[in-house]
Amino acid sequence: MRYGQFEGPVEELVLRKINEMEKKENIRVLHAVESGSRAWGFASPDSDYDVRFIYVRDRDFYLSLRDTKDFIDWELDEVLDINGWDIKKALQHFHKSNATLFEWSNSPVVYYTTEEWGNLYSRVAKNYFACKPSLYHYYGTANKNYHEYLLDDMVRYKKYFYVLRPILACKWIEERKCAPPVLFEELCGGVLEEGMKEAVRELLGKKVRMSESDRAPRVEKVNRYIEEKLSYYKELVESMKDDRNPDWEPLEAAFRELVYSV
Repeated sequence: MRYGQFEGPVEELVLRKINEMEKKENIRVLHAVESGSRAWGFASPDSDYDVRFIYVRDRDFYLSLRDTKDFIDWELDEVLDINGWDIKKALQHFHKSNATLFEWSNSPVVYYTTEEWGNLYSRVAKNYFACKPSLYHYYGTANKNYHEYLLDDMVRYKKYFYVLRPILACKWIEERKCAPPVLFEELCGGVLEEGMKEAVRELLGKKVRMSESDRAPRVEKVNRYIEEKLSYYKELVESMKDDRNPDWEPLEAAFRELVYSV
């Protein structure tokens, strides 16, 4: 790919950006992944790269009395969207069972990672997945995108997958009680009803050949399926009990261990 004066694979470019961030911000990146449509498996020809990362600073930063920034917005343009969270912020959000963090942790496109992150996630953080907040997140995402983008006669097919993917994530959580896979293809293979697979496959085939802004006629069969699932998951999530893990200590211990090692 071409990017300014750079020409080469995007993986090399992202590693260069990570190196720049570490030096300028005085941080250490623990994990960096692709988080958008390229990770989901349905990027358009002109999709940008959504790079997300988790980082840690030196111990004194966390002992300061002053308010401290817990995120970095590094770059945003037509090609690269790079931003990340401080490890403290990440662990606080794991305690809430933040669905986005579980997606970053399970992305199939990993640009850079460390043994510390692998151990922290596998030993501690993944135990904080909870069904109700995760299902609520995916239901809310699907509902918002459906009503905002898919009710006109002519719609952007890209937006169908911003609705179908979270709906299938809801179905995965309901049936399997664990974090859903990031890849749309894996969700389809695991939980999409047989009667919908051909329609979704045709839609995906059209979508990947279209630019981000192209519009085409609304697909009524898919819209009916979406409306049925949105109604069902609204009722389901409202009836569920809060199943979040209330125990802070494993996260606290993991945080201290990591910061003391910096």
